[in-house]
Order: sequence, then C-alpha cells, then structure tokens
Amino acid sequence: MTDPIKTTCQCGGVELRVRLSDGLNTARRCDCSYCARRGAAAVTAPLDGVEVVKGADLLTEYRWGTQTARHFFCSVCGIYTHHQRRSNPNEYGVNLAALAGVNPRDLGDIPWTDGINHPSDR
Repeated sequence: MTDPIKTTCQCGGVELRVRLSDGLNTARRCDCSYCARRGAAAVTAPLDGVEVVKGADLLTEYRWGTQTARHFFCSVCGIYTHHQRRSNPNEYGVNLAALAGVNPRDLGDIPWTDGINHPSDR
C-alpha cells in the first residue's frame, strides 16, 4: 500500500492524500490518556506522506501534556484524521478507520503501544 490513499473525515469536509510508510503493517493503538479515550487505531506515514487535499481550514489542532504531539480533527464532524507523533515527530499517525476502503476489523487484533510510560515523560 505505497500508493496514495484517500482519507476523509465523516462529513467529507477534510480530505487527505496519504502515503503510508509500510502499508497497514504499522497499525497500532496507544494507551496514553488521550488516545485511549479517542479509541482510534493509527498507521504510520512520513511527514511528507500526508497532504491536505481539502478542508485545511476545517482542521482543528489539539495538543496535550508535553505539547509535542499535534492531533488534528475536523471542526465540523469531530473525526480525528491524523496526528504528528511525540514518539517520532518526523512521522504522522493516520486514523486507520478513515482510510478509504479499509475496515479495521479485517486486521484482527491490533497491537498496543505503551503511551502511559512514554520515554519522553521521564
């Protein structure tokens, strides 16, 4: 899955073109206080692998804790689209369920990342 994939929020106001680092093989969930509440699994894209095709003006940014991770969501429908990671600020995590043609249930169990005990919090 190295070809760009269309990614949208629920209302379609935000559309991204995403080129994943290693397809769906990077799918994971995080148990930090923010991600656990959000509940979305993410896949990895390099910083230059995410292009906002439309709706940049609808994206809202949220930062928590260390203020390193930048979480983006649609200001109209509230769907999380992607975030710049604190574990690696040179990567984006992209909402797996927002990728066109992808059903997260088809992946089975998705591994968890220990965001509660994140190294940058020490």
